[in-house]
Amino acid sequence: MITFLHGRLAAAEPGVATVDVHGVGYEVLIPLSSFDRLPPVGSEVRLLTHLAVREDAHLLYGFMTGGERDLFRLLIHTVSGIGPKIALNVLSGMNVATLHGAVAAGDVKALSQISGVGRKTAERIVMELKDKLGPAPTGEAPVGTRPAGPGGQTAADAIAALVTLGLKPADAQEAVRAAQLLLGTGATVDALVRACFKKGA
Repeated sequence: MITFLHGRLAAAEPGVATVDVHGVGYEVLIPLSSFDRLPPVGSEVRLLTHLAVREDAHLLYGFMTGGERDLFRLLIHTVSGIGPKIALNVLSGMNVATLHGAVAAGDVKALSQISGVGRKTAERIVMELKDKLGPAPTGEAPVGTRPAGPGGQTAADAIAALVTLGLKPADAQEAVRAAQLLLGTGATVDALVRACFKKGA
């Protein structure tokens, strides 16, 4: 089992990062919540990981915090019908603290707005996790700490993230444009994507 990677961040885009560990490049699938916490490319990085072995592939999932990885594992091991892809979508649509709050409040509507999570899946998340989630983790890095690039690059990253989460490119572009008008050009990728979800993009 690979429990973490510690090396140089060789590349990063919404949904995937490449970590150079002593000359070996590991491709790691990451949620948007972790993408926004990544340091600049070329910097040292430490990602907590979860290895999923399938017949056709070995997939490595990475997280910047223990809370994200714990919640990812809880989703795929506890909630029927949720695999790694949807679990990443859940963590991309809500940060850990918000998800804890939504489950505690039974907020099926908010959960069902996440790409790939319909009402029935949202109801299962609430029902199957309500007694298993403790208090929201404390002391985790705030969402949106990844330095925002120029407005164009931030928008491009947000569009790429929305496409990864299932939106059509044209719809993603329109949603991000509207979110930037609402939040301003200094908004982070994470803030833009979450604003698009709230608007039902």
